[in-house]
Amino acid sequence: MVSFPSKPLGLKNYGHIPHLPGSRVGPGDHHCDPGQARIATNTARDRHDTVIVLEKLDGSNVGVARVDGTIHPLNRAGYLATSSPCEQHRLFAEWAYANQSRFLAVLHDGERLCGEWLAQAHGTRYELRHEPFVAFDLMIGTKRRPYDELVERTENGGFVTPALIHRGRPAGIEEVMTRLGARGFHGALDPVEGAVWRVERRELVRPGKSSERRTVVDFVVKYVRPYKVDGCYLPEFNGGRSHWNWKSFQKRGRQS
Repeated sequence: MVSFPSKPLGLKNYGHIPHLPGSRVGPGDHHCDPGQARIATNTARDRHDTVIVLEKLDGSNVGVARVDGTIHPLNRAGYLATSSPCEQHRLFAEWAYANQSRFLAVLHDGERLCGEWLAQAHGTRYELRHEPFVAFDLMIGTKRRPYDELVERTENGGFVTPALIHRGRPAGIEEVMTRLGARGFHGALDPVEGAVWRVERRELVRPGKSSERRTVVDFVVKYVRPYKVDGCYLPEFNGGRSHWNWKSFQKRGRQS
């Protein structure tokens, strides 16, 4: 039997996305570079920039890595979800193993599918109309696959991706939040958390030697509404009560 370290990939599953100006920041968060904010929300560098804006979901950041043909459910820090002290992470691992054929249909060796695990309410309750895992990034190392590849590959496994709010030119925060509306597109019962801007670029494959271009994810930034309260539905912050969004967990008696 192959033995894996506590972090199967030897790195975090997912880092922190920097915030746009005016976004509510929490402990350990930081704002993005002013130039990135300008490109994402106001003025593109040139015709090779594309801005993609997705609904930001409020759950637990998780992922599934494929290593030597085997899947490994991870928490945000990159540790095996099975070893987490949090019930929601152990339940994610249970769910991921039950759906391993779907993950294997999406992932190449060394890749991971990162997403939001919405089974348990954090700061937003949801009336889920789909399964509790929503995939928002396909990664290898620290590199993100382009959005179109993410969508195409996740469709192979039948996974849900965040609602697409905008695609094309830079999009201002007010414009995006107006399109998103109060409850977004994933069944939020509380005000939606915010949105994520992905700036993709058609870069030269061999600068100065060829006109051939490829799409890369240049950077990602986010906006969180100012009065969002993190974790207000988690038991450690509300007297030991839990709220479960996923109906199969509610039926198992895990709803508060």
